[in-house]
Amino acid sequence: MFLIENSSVRRWCVGVVIAVASFLFGPVFTTCAQSTKSAAAPPKTRIILDTDIGDDVDDAFALGLALESPEVELVGVTTAWGDTALRARMTRRMLRENGRADVPVAEGILTTGKTKFSQAEWANGGPGGKNANGVEFLLEEIRKRPGEITLVAIGPLTNVGAAIQRDAATFQKLQRVVLMGGSVRRGYGDLGYEPDRGPMAEYNIRSDVSAAQKLFASGVTIFMMPLDSTQLKLDEVKRDVLFGKKTTMTGELAELTREWGGRTPTLFDAMAVAFVIEPELCPVTKLHIEVDEKGFTREGKGKPNVSVCLESDAERFFRFAMPRWMKSKP
Repeated sequence: MFLIENSSVRRWCVGVVIAVASFLFGPVFTTCAQSTKSAAAPPKTRIILDTDIGDDVDDAFALGLALESPEVELVGVTTAWGDTALRARMTRRMLRENGRADVPVAEGILTTGKTKFSQAEWANGGPGGKNANGVEFLLEEIRKRPGEITLVAIGPLTNVGAAIQRDAATFQKLQRVVLMGGSVRRGYGDLGYEPDRGPMAEYNIRSDVSAAQKLFASGVTIFMMPLDSTQLKLDEVKRDVLFGKKTTMTGELAELTREWGGRTPTLFDAMAVAFVIEPELCPVTKLHIEVDEKGFTREGKGKPNVSVCLESDAERFFRFAMPRWMKSKP
């Protein structure tokens, strides 16, 4: 064996060996590194969020979860129900303040039904924008990416029903709809501490029964997060931990919760976004669901048309979602 005792000569020899190896095998190493990186990063789930943000505060938490989840590509947001222009301003403000002003926001169909826009003061501080048509935006994005878009519907389904009415063939090219809505076996306030009172007509469904009926008959793959699995109470302990983090996101959520007027919001809508990212949070059962004229989502005996989450673990959900809401920069 040949020993090099001079350290300078030894370093020079090592350098030569590395240089020759890089020249001969560099492309191989680069290709392997790129392949490893590609394998470690699965494609993002493309979603459009259809939301009545500004009434109950859970829509803001749902949007925040989408923004703080790297697994999701937020293709756009469409606003639903009531003053959809003001909802769009609120959405644009939240996107802008979190560094995502690039996400398109489109105004859905204006309705005159009674709404409870509790966060209008904050929403009025949002920027205006192009008066994009929410229904046409949804259909156009589906046409661009057939089979790739997940529609996350967390408000009354007026925009959805109009899209089906306008172009059912295009709507069927959605990858799936993930819906917060309905009540299958449990209603409002059925949290497992007392005997269940049975299903109720849930707000998002009964607000536009005709639109809901169109969706459930559309043939599109539907994942349904009903009241049975979405009554996720942000209690005082979790609230104080969350709002104690001084970041843009937590500051917004704290202010919006204050304007909403309650202390412990129930984050129904956030489960729909969480399911897109981590389906195990809300295991589903295939059922046949029909929407009756009063807005009840009834179990039937026909061929299953919906995958329904009938139960979830609230603590597991919050352990998933809380770190995401708290991770944004101060």
